Amino acid sequence: MIGLLHQDMGDRFADPTVIRRLLNDTTTWAFVGLSGDPGRTVYNQAELMKRRGKRIIPVHPDGRPVLGETTYPTLAEVPVPIDVVAIYRRTAFAGGVIDEAIAVGAGAVWLPLDVYDEAAGDRALAAGLDVVMNRCPAVEWALRR
Repeated sequence: MIGLLHQDMGDRFADPTVIRRLLNDTTTWAFVGLSGDPGRTVYNQAELMKRRGKRIIPVHPDGRPVLGETTYPTLAEVPVPIDVVAIYRRTAFAGGVIDEAIAVGAGAVWLPLDVYDEAAGDRALAAGLDVVMNRCPAVEWALRR
């Protein structure tokens, strides 16, 4: 069923203009699910974005610093405005994190490959956030023009 949901969703949440804008014009990315485990995809993505000049903010309940950055247990505790919330949680948890991103006034949400929640994406769009789903920031960075 998840595969069918993804197929039905099409590229509605993968607008190339939005992707380019988020990669080129944003500064602060909060990575939900980022811990100190370099074997996890989220760690590699956050490290890449940091090397590309983005300010990264780890959001993880363990609270341990990651990549030299202070970690916050929740989005609500991040003390600065967030341009993009990158959601590295399973699809089952993505909608709740999107709702938190809306509540804190984030500018956008980005869900990586194989993570999508169309209803939550619609809520984010209705609240004025940009939404990218089922896309890899590293791949999109390499493809941007």
